[in-house]
Amino acid sequence: MKTVLAVWLLLGTVARAEVTLPAILASDMVLQQQTEVVIWGWANPTEKISVTASWDNRLVETVGAPDATWQVRLRTPKSGGPYSLTIKGSNTITLTNLLIGEVWVCAGQSNMELNAAGGAKDARAELPTAFNPNIWFFKMAKRAAASPQNDVKGNWAVCDSVSLKRFSAVGYFFGKKLQATLGVPIGLIDASWGGSKLDTWLPESLSSLYPETRYSAQTMVKTPWAPVKPGALFNGMVAPITPFAIAGVIWYQGESNRHYAPAYYRLMHLLVDSWRGFWQHDIPFYYVQLAPYRYGGTYETALLRENQTRAMDLTKTGMVVTTDLVDNRDDIHPAYKKEVGNRLANWALADTYRQPVNAYKSPQYRSMKILGSRVQLTFDHAPDGFMVKGPEITEFEIAGADRIFTKAQARIIGKTVEVWAEGIPRPVAVRFAFRDAPEPNLFSREGLPVIPFRTDQWDLGLPVLGELTRE
Repeated sequence: MKTVLAVWLLLGTVARAEVTLPAILASDMVLQQQTEVVIWGWANPTEKISVTASWDNRLVETVGAPDATWQVRLRTPKSGGPYSLTIKGSNTITLTNLLIGEVWVCAGQSNMELNAAGGAKDARAELPTAFNPNIWFFKMAKRAAASPQNDVKGNWAVCDSVSLKRFSAVGYFFGKKLQATLGVPIGLIDASWGGSKLDTWLPESLSSLYPETRYSAQTMVKTPWAPVKPGALFNGMVAPITPFAIAGVIWYQGESNRHYAPAYYRLMHLLVDSWRGFWQHDIPFYYVQLAPYRYGGTYETALLRENQTRAMDLTKTGMVVTTDLVDNRDDIHPAYKKEVGNRLANWALADTYRQPVNAYKSPQYRSMKILGSRVQLTFDHAPDGFMVKGPEITEFEIAGADRIFTKAQARIIGKTVEVWAEGIPRPVAVRFAFRDAPEPNLFSREGLPVIPFRTDQWDLGLPVLGELTRE
């Protein structure tokens, strides 16, 4: 990877009469603590520019480059503020009310974008008491582009009843819990676009790396609400902010990639690896698995969830399961986002900030053992075993060699789950919540839902390229 500034340094240049800054560098911003941050902008070539931060009053100087760009690097202290930043060239810019803390990008499609104004009920309930001077939002305007851009539209605003109304509800609840637990300022960057496909959030060249990602890109259907050109949202909304130091990313997306679910595992790897490359930092990446919704399809949603689960083989990633957080399975946008944000925050608190968290990983299928007509299932991340919310465990299916699945019974035995069905004397495979809109009720003792899974790798009747994602 080239430097984090390579994307916009390679753009066409314009001689500028005054020193200017990108939108994300402004008064009221939050800068990442205890790291090297980049301060950058534009100026006349050879123009002398000095930058002074009030937290150490150290003068840093540079000269405008031939392409009319400039940058300096500053070391930030531990969390605190407010501070100021003074940039001097042919003109002087003073940024005030700067806080130092933790900065996270909140990205994805409509379930990340959903806010109080758009129907997030628990975010709406927060509005009267939303004001928090230690949480600041940067709400990014939607922008698609054919080539990498060097700036975005947006502004920093304190968390209050006005700014929260149109800010990501998931992002807000995530940030609120981080701020309450860590006691530091939190900066949240909302870079979401409803209906967007993962392919558009990648650098365009990456979409052709694998047969399944090429097929995904080629089969994206045009819509009136989001672009479908690979790279379009990376160019317009991600590339311009990659010089800005962040702590990590939370991601909620996938509904729009049901058009070719087998590609999602590769796409997630490309997304995470490429963003980490441009930020030049192994940033943590926590994401949300698709919620149950009656799409009316066959196995597209189940397969996409499966590929989301597989993507946890990436380092410093974690997945939140939402099978229990749906108020209406006929609404693709669950109206309650607080618990989604809290579960994401628990991943960050435990794995990124090394804070004590009681439980944050959902139980995940590990292995099966066939015991006559019954199957014994073992799981990771269920140290105290399981509990069921209801009279009997739901959403298990079992099949014999004929590969025909039938509803199964299940019971908890210690830290394992035993599954069987009348008429299946020799079972060979088990599936759990493996459909569009499951209603599972099996949880860890700590209250986290079991991740949907299947023990087989049988053909699901999807396009033949589905075989390409299997190791």
